[in-house]
Amino acid sequence: MALPPPDPQFVLRGTGAAVHTLHFSCGGQEPDVPMLFSGSENGFVHVWNLKTHRVDTALDGHGRKSVYCVKTLGGKNRLLSQGRDQRICLWDLAEGRTSVMDSVFTENVGFCRCSLLEMAQGRWLMAMATKALEEVQVLELPSKTSVCTLKPAVGAKLGMPMCLKLWQLSCGSQPLLLAGYEDGSVVLWNLSMGKALSQLICHQEPVMSLDFDSEKAKGISGSSEKVLSIWSLNEQQNLQVYKARKLVNAGISDITIRPDKKILATAGWDHRIRIFGWKKLKPLAVLDYHTATVHCVSFSDHKNPSERLLAAGSKDHRISIWSIYTQT
Repeated sequence: MALPPPDPQFVLRGTGAAVHTLHFSCGGQEPDVPMLFSGSENGFVHVWNLKTHRVDTALDGHGRKSVYCVKTLGGKNRLLSQGRDQRICLWDLAEGRTSVMDSVFTENVGFCRCSLLEMAQGRWLMAMATKALEEVQVLELPSKTSVCTLKPAVGAKLGMPMCLKLWQLSCGSQPLLLAGYEDGSVVLWNLSMGKALSQLICHQEPVMSLDFDSEKAKGISGSSEKVLSIWSLNEQQNLQVYKARKLVNAGISDITIRPDKKILATAGWDHRIRIFGWKKLKPLAVLDYHTATVHCVSFSDHKNPSERLLAAGSKDHRISIWSIYTQT
């Protein structure tokens, strides 16, 4: 007899709007308080204290336009947020500051989240969709120097980039970019050459979200369809279909693989969070709490496995926090 799915460990309320993005910062040294950052449709970034379950700070930098990406840059005081005002804001939250210290104007009208990759202490690459609808630009932060612009070949009808993932095999190796496009393709880009290495049609519909495990050279993507596509990268840097997993209901807004690469979570248009084993994509749990579309899922970066959390943000204005499979 299967165990019934658990209830959330706790629920965060008070964003006053749909929650579109979540990012944890829990891996710091004691006595650092574990934090969760959320971005909502009303333009606010909320900084949640996970000990008190309350908002410590509300950041207002996107002119009340929806915030759909939040990331930290090497610690909880350096923050990046991206909004529908076509801006990526860089925040310095040290010593209680709440002001935007710098920003990048993307001129992009879509909702493709930028991707970050730390290259060295305090140096980052950031990939983002641009004004030219099919292009991706890669900048270095904090200098904002352009590294490259990735343009599909003439006649390649990929449509807009929908999701991006910067990665590298090992520290010091060439950074690469995986991009999911409107036509259902996933493309692997070489940044130093500025060209596509491989393309694979994974979905019949736009790729809504993807994640990639560089150790296993295996990735996963979701769309508005009833299918998760799992693909792999061979030694010639060619993308190949690995397998597909049929879903009960259509529509995946977000996918994330836990940092230990044991499980993954999906955010569903059917209001549910689904947990799968990453090795064989075995369904492990369906977490049913929200009353509207789940927009985002995020795993915490706790050092201690037993403290690990999963957060989900929904159109119902709530953030559910779960403690599941923490011992695997």
